[in-house]
Amino acid sequence: MFGALQVLTACSMAFAHGSNDVGNATGPFAAVVSIATASDKLAAFTDKTPVPLWVLVIGGVGISVGLATYGWRVMQTIGTKITDLTPTRGFAAEFAASTTIVVASRLGLPVSPTHTIVGGVMGGGFARGLASLNPKVLRDIAIAWLIEIPAAALFTMVIFYTREG
Repeated sequence: MFGALQVLTACSMAFAHGSNDVGNATGPFAAVVSIATASDKLAAFTDKTPVPLWVLVIGGVGISVGLATYGWRVMQTIGTKITDLTPTRGFAAEFAASTTIVVASRLGLPVSPTHTIVGGVMGGGFARGLASLNPKVLRDIAIAWLIEIPAAALFTMVIFYTREG
């Protein structure tokens, strides 16, 4: 029963990713497009202008290509390396994560679907007991999370100063 339900929650996670990650990925680009095409540049900063469909399509294609090229590595880590997942635990993790992401998206909050589903999978592991979690994998994930924000900020600064002088 939960195997069939997990197909629905997997679709729900895909929807949640689209509702949040495409916005996260294309937000800066959409802002530049909005300012570049606005007749009133000041209003482009303050008005809620609709995002052109072609910008959303670029984001959707980018997410699809990313999934097809590197997504399997992340799926393998989340699906098999954090804890043993059964259809029941997978359903619970995906349902909790997708609901959290969609609510955050509705509120306009940029959240990480990856962080959210890892939290859901960890919750399934915690429910079985701390020993069911793989501490090495969780350590590696935590280190990656601690590095990613400063690394992205530093890389952005390097690119900016290289281009802008």
